[in-house]
Amino acid sequence: MKRKAAEAALAYVKPGMVLGLGTGSTARFFLEGVSRLVREGVDLKGVPTSFATADAAKELGIPLTSLEERPSVDLCVDGADEVDPKLDLIKGLGGALFREKIVAAASKRFIVIVDASKLVPRLGTKAPVPVEVHPFGWKAAAAALEGLGATVELRRRDSETVRTDNGNNLLDARFGPIKAPSKLATRIAAIPGVVGHGLFLGMADAVLVASDEGVRTLRPTRTS
Repeated sequence: MKRKAAEAALAYVKPGMVLGLGTGSTARFFLEGVSRLVREGVDLKGVPTSFATADAAKELGIPLTSLEERPSVDLCVDGADEVDPKLDLIKGLGGALFREKIVAAASKRFIVIVDASKLVPRLGTKAPVPVEVHPFGWKAAAAALEGLGATVELRRRDSETVRTDNGNNLLDARFGPIKAPSKLATRIAAIPGVVGHGLFLGMADAVLVASDEGVRTLRPTRTS
């Protein structure tokens, strides 16, 4: 399913584009498709959203650039951990939320690729909200998130604290189904020490959803 969604996203890629290259297993399939286009002679450059994506892109022969060199990105393609009916997202279980959000915001179009299991009636139904926090005083930030109603865990792997590409900690904040994502996003961002959070609101231009029936395109119903 992930490969199906990623292959469908290649239809949005045009010669000469600068592409935002997402992070994670679904985005990896998109990278493979971009690599194929590059080998066929299509002029493309990528802005990676993580060290892991940069390494993968280099291995696949995708030319890379940066936001310093190309501050305007033509198209960003990335996965998501949850998608609600408004096409608001939770991202960041792969740990790259800070750079993913910057690249998506710098892009003229942001296309999200998922399988149908990522669709939820409300954000927070299945996934926690990842919150990137500076290591200094992370416990105070965790307490503040708990004050907003979350159950909070410091992300660890093999008993070691997970560090982002920016050298920060990750807190996974479980709120359950979120009634007012915009209000919650504002409150999380206001906590001292918070560097970024995984609520991507009003950002997706389309979501490509793969299922056994094929790939369907969802577009936002948001009003300005």
